Amino acid sequence: MTVPMILLPVFVLVLLTLFLALWMGYERNRVIYSKEVRIKDIALSKEGWPEQAKKVSNSYHNQYELPVLFYVLVAFALITKKADLIFVVLSWVFVVSRLLHAFIHTTSNRVPRRFFAYAFGLLILTIMWVYFAVQILAGI
Repeated sequence: MTVPMILLPVFVLVLLTLFLALWMGYERNRVIYSKEVRIKDIALSKEGWPEQAKKVSNSYHNQYELPVLFYVLVAFALITKKADLIFVVLSWVFVVSRLLHAFIHTTSNRVPRRFFAYAFGLLILTIMWVYFAVQILAGI
C-alpha cells in the first residue's frame, strides 16, 4: 500500500475534527452575538450553552478519544510497514463509523444509534489493533 492510501483515512478524520471545531466556534459565537447566551453564563461551565452548541462541542471533543488510538496505530503501521490492504479497508470502516457517529451526535443525537456507531467503531479499532499486534508478534 502506498503512503497516500494509508494516510487518506487519517486526513478525512482530521478534516472531520477541523470541521467540527469550526462549527463549534460558529455555534458558540452565533449565540453569544445574538445575546441568546451571556458570557458570564458559560465562563466557568458548559451548561449554559444551548443544545445545538453542546451537541457540536461534545462531538468535537469525542474526536480526541477513540481516534487518538487510531492515529497512533496508523503511525505504528507506517513505521513498521504493516499497513496492508486489510489494514486500509479497516481504517476506512473506522473512519466511516466516526463520520456516522458525528452525524448522529450533531443531529438527532439518538443515544442508542450513537452508541451503535461508537461501539462499531470501537470493535473495528480493536480488530485493527489485534491484527497489527499479531503481525508484529508473529513476525509476519
